[in-house]
Amino acid sequence: MKIWTSEHVFDHPWETVVKAAWRKYPNPHNTAVVGMDVVDRKVDDKGVLHSHRLLSTAWGMPGWCTRLIGMDRVCYASEHSEVDARNKQFVLKTRNLTFCNVATVDEVLSYSPHPEDSSKTVLRQEAVVTVQGLPLCNKMESLMTDKISKNAGKGRDAMEWVIDKIKTEAQDLSAELSLEAKKLSTEAKKHFDSVMPHVQHSTSTSNSTL
Repeated sequence: MKIWTSEHVFDHPWETVVKAAWRKYPNPHNTAVVGMDVVDRKVDDKGVLHSHRLLSTAWGMPGWCTRLIGMDRVCYASEHSEVDARNKQFVLKTRNLTFCNVATVDEVLSYSPHPEDSSKTVLRQEAVVTVQGLPLCNKMESLMTDKISKNAGKGRDAMEWVIDKIKTEAQDLSAELSLEAKKLSTEAKKHFDSVMPHVQHSTSTSNSTL
């Protein structure tokens, strides 16, 4: 068994990072996840969002390793997550479904506000890799752990990419709304300018009659 841990600080608030996490795939930085399907999603009495998703991944392990384990080209994993917006906690737990009879990968990711700076978010990751009943167990565990570490780095780059995308979308939307507001203001002014002469004429006529 091998345990891999990592900690990373995003220079963005928790709400922004969580939005990016939900929109993380697909992305150009980490192509290991090739599909994602929502199995179940609900909100409990405490307002915590529970989600269950099925992940399709392409690990890209060496040929001898895939043959030894009997790994298919595409592997599947089950992900359970909880989003507690009130306490600002987001936890994801993932376990592989493919080749789980000989190897298990249990991964936990947690996102929480930085304890000293609320404008930042701390990501903590832990993966427990266990291979049993096969030759070269230690070697295979090391390979899988190394792959997890590399994918984690790509995943952090992907998060930054998504966050930039979200910010760009927000700026575009703001600019679009501003443009629409200006158009409405211009149209309203034109309408006002066209109506006022008639109103003034009507008022003048009424005064003359009196």
